This record gives sequence, structure tokens and C-alpha cells, in this order.
Amino acid sequence: MSAPIRTTNSLSTCCMNELPDQLQNAATLKWLKILVVVLSCTFIAGFILVCVLFVIRFSDFGRPTSAMALPAEIRLPSGVTATAFTQGTDWYAVVTEADEILIFDVDTGRLKRRIRLTE
Repeated sequence: MSAPIRTTNSLSTCCMNELPDQLQNAATLKWLKILVVVLSCTFIAGFILVCVLFVIRFSDFGRPTSAMALPAEIRLPSGVTATAFTQGTDWYAVVTEADEILIFDVDTGRLKRRIRLTE
């Protein structure tokens, strides 16, 4: 009365066909994991480098210890009013309201050159 029982190996056949795909997926996932780790390390190293460059750039590290000193006083010709000042290693310059640049010697304070700005 009972029907014969048929057994098939459909489960093992199914899994055997999928095995190469699973191996390929595992290899792809391993490769992807390596790429993610390398990218993360690169990102972290880049971030640390940017932080170090900011610290170096905006700190006193690497600057010369003897900064240029400002002159104690600047004697301008009479009637001249200064609007800007800049300094080089052996000179300093004053821009006047009359659109002139007066260049002085740092050591002597003597007027070395007078440049009139024209349009």
C-alpha cells in the first residue's frame, strides 16, 4: 500500500553546482576586504599628514629664531602721512597718502629712495 520512496541527491547536486560560485564570491569578498583595509589606511595616513602639516605651518617650528625687529622710530619728511609699512632684510618702506613709497635703510634710518606712484 505504500508507494516506494524515491530518494534523490538533488541537494548535493545543487550544492555542487553552486560551489564554484561560492568560491568565486569568497575570493571577491577577500579582495574587497583588502581594498577596504588599504583605503582606510591611506585615509588615516593622509589625515595624519594634513594634521602634521597644519601644526608645522601654523606653529613656530622651523621659523628663524631671530625675527626682524621693527625700527624704534621712523622719521618721515615734513608733511608726509604714512598709510602702510613693509620691511625687508636691510630696508623698510612707507607708503604715503600722496601715493609715494619711501624706502629707508634699516641700519641708518636714512631715506634711500623715493618712488612716486603714477597711473
